[in-house]
Amino acid sequence: MKTLLRIGGIAALLAVACGCASINYSLQKKVLGREKRDILVKRVGKARDAQQDTQEVFKSALDQFGSVVKFDGGDLQKQYDKLSAELERCEGRAADVHARIVDVERVARDLFREWTAETKQFQNAQYRRDSENKLRDTRRSCDRMLDAMRNAESKIEPVLSVFRDQVLYLKHNLNAKALASLQDESARIEMDVNALLKDLSAAIAEADRFIQAMVD
Repeated sequence: MKTLLRIGGIAALLAVACGCASINYSLQKKVLGREKRDILVKRVGKARDAQQDTQEVFKSALDQFGSVVKFDGGDLQKQYDKLSAELERCEGRAADVHARIVDVERVARDLFREWTAETKQFQNAQYRRDSENKLRDTRRSCDRMLDAMRNAESKIEPVLSVFRDQVLYLKHNLNAKALASLQDESARIEMDVNALLKDLSAAIAEADRFIQAMVD
């Protein structure tokens, strides 16, 4: 009985979630005149902006890490606090990027489902073919963009993992010996961050191309 209640509860939550999404689309169309296509473009733009912000935050974290490992004398606790703050900013940006990608995937899925159903409503065969071709091209472009975004996102956690290790190690060993150990890892961290920044740039470029194609 309890299992059935749990299943019923989950089903109800899913129904509410789907209903909320539907209401959201309806409100945006009624109040702002936005179709799912417009909403997708807007969400892609937000995902791109989140990736650009992430680039800046990880660049800053890398610079801070470089200043810490080269630190010579003074209050090492303050250096640790700065590096720890940079790590928190990076983790916040990572969470935002993930959420934005999920938003894009959700509205893209709803848009393409609606578009597929609507192509079948055409009585004019040429219009139907044109719409189907446009749908196919748009879906492919969206898939390329999402692949680039997911690829960049997959590189974030490994970099964060290294940063977490370094910050935690420094927390437990606020001394010159700890800095020397961090210096041994600096080249690897710089390489990983630069690879991430490159993949983020590729994802940003794909997002820009997709947005341009959708508004042309």
